Amino acid sequence: MRSDVITKGLERVPHRALLKGAGVPQSEMDKPFIGVATSFTDLIPGHVGMRDLERYIEKGVHTGGGYAFFFGIPGVCDGIAMGHKGMHYSLPTRELIADMVESVVEAHRLDGLVLLTNCDKITPGMLMAAARLDIPAIVVTAGPMLSGRGSDGRRYSFVTDTFEAMARYKAGVIDAKELQVCEDNACPGMGSCQGLFTANTMAILTETLGMSLPRCGTALAVSALKRRIAFASGEKIVELVRKDITPRQILTRAAFENAIRVDLALGGSSNTVLHLLAIANEAGIELPLETFDILSKQTPQLASMNPAGQHFMEDLDVAGGVLGVLKQLGDSVKDNPTVMGASVRELVSSIDKIDESVIRPVSDPVKKEGGIAILFGNLCPKGAVVKQSGVSSAMMKFTGTARCFDSEEKAMKALMDGNIRPGDIVVIRYEGPKGGPGMREMLAPTAAIMGLGLGESVALITDGRFSGGTRGPCIGHISPEAAEGGPIALVEDGDKIVLDIPSRTLELLVGEETLETRRAAWQPPAPKISKGWLARYAKVVTSAYTGAVTSAE
Repeated sequence: MRSDVITKGLERVPHRALLKGAGVPQSEMDKPFIGVATSFTDLIPGHVGMRDLERYIEKGVHTGGGYAFFFGIPGVCDGIAMGHKGMHYSLPTRELIADMVESVVEAHRLDGLVLLTNCDKITPGMLMAAARLDIPAIVVTAGPMLSGRGSDGRRYSFVTDTFEAMARYKAGVIDAKELQVCEDNACPGMGSCQGLFTANTMAILTETLGMSLPRCGTALAVSALKRRIAFASGEKIVELVRKDITPRQILTRAAFENAIRVDLALGGSSNTVLHLLAIANEAGIELPLETFDILSKQTPQLASMNPAGQHFMEDLDVAGGVLGVLKQLGDSVKDNPTVMGASVRELVSSIDKIDESVIRPVSDPVKKEGGIAILFGNLCPKGAVVKQSGVSSAMMKFTGTARCFDSEEKAMKALMDGNIRPGDIVVIRYEGPKGGPGMREMLAPTAAIMGLGLGESVALITDGRFSGGTRGPCIGHISPEAAEGGPIALVEDGDKIVLDIPSRTLELLVGEETLETRRAAWQPPAPKISKGWLARYAKVVTSAYTGAVTSAE
């Protein structure tokens, strides 16, 4: 075992002494050492219940014949970080998390890993570490939150009833009392936000990839089932260590294609494009951005999930969960190993009942294409991403007039001051991985557009990205980004822009000669943040179309 390096031989007397100082009995020195990387924090609703799950993981590890060691991993709540300086830090924490897991595991020669996680950048960061280290690992996502309930039976969710409610209040659609009711009911307790936002999408895709046990991706945070999954995961990791089953045996090209198809079928978060590209990079799997669009044209959307649709995670779980979606997708799903031991198709064959009002059959889809589309054009030669499942049919094709803003804050002020009109395309730039730095999510302006009733007449494009809660005609991940001199940096107020999602194009209607003149005059702006971790991050982060990973070069 890897841990023999610190437990065996005369020269390891000091190491054993330190382990004993940490409370490890001599009788446990020959057992597999299992690291439990936990992102517990009091700061995030999705993580406050992890102390309970830690106990069950530890019980499972010891029952399986291993010895558990806990170590902490930081978490940032995107909702709390949204709309201010804090959001600069969200995506970069993904790289820190992967690096921290790698550092602890390698320094202490752990034999296996249980990764206890739940939210947007934390889950992909954990998976990146697992793929990089390639030691036996299993992921436990802590589960989604129950929907909020009002006295009238209405169900509440975080994004619709906070961010969009703010704009509805501003527009006079709701009063202060109703706004307060939304605030009080939107997040009723522990768990990741109730709809198919990034956290829950990544939990689902982790299970689809084969890195979590069945039902882990959808079982609610408050459920006894989640405890049992945590216990079973603790037991299973010891088995994986003894059989030497590692993540790269599971994270194959087939696994990533299955994950993309499930994402498309559910209409999940556009952030998964960044994260799957980054995880594939660590796993040594070639996954071009175009793959998402190729599969999107082959994969119908089978579910109508909040925020763009009607169903919540609790509905998806009882309807059949991840295995139910895979079963409905049929022969397009590729067989692949999983941490469970059974293959994907073996697991799918165990499902005999699906609620087709939630997970519809391929013959009767919500939409004929998957939830995500990849656009190209002179505004985005390296690609852009749109969550087409959240775009109305009326806005799938749109020609508008550019209104340019060099930061999210400036765009948000224009929206809230009533300075954006029907027919405008809001251009938010210098918010990419380098320019942000950190590629901030644009949930506040996108929610404002919807809440102000502009979702059928205004589009938004950015080299930043969007929350999984975003809906409407919002195009992100525009590459190359403005800070690298991409075409989005050359757009001026009054330019005409054509969005054509069915044709997968985003075009700036400005002649090449004019663009060349603008390009010659363009100067990169001074960095928005010039010290600390984010200044270092901006120097090494790659473009969105590669997954915004940090380069060693």
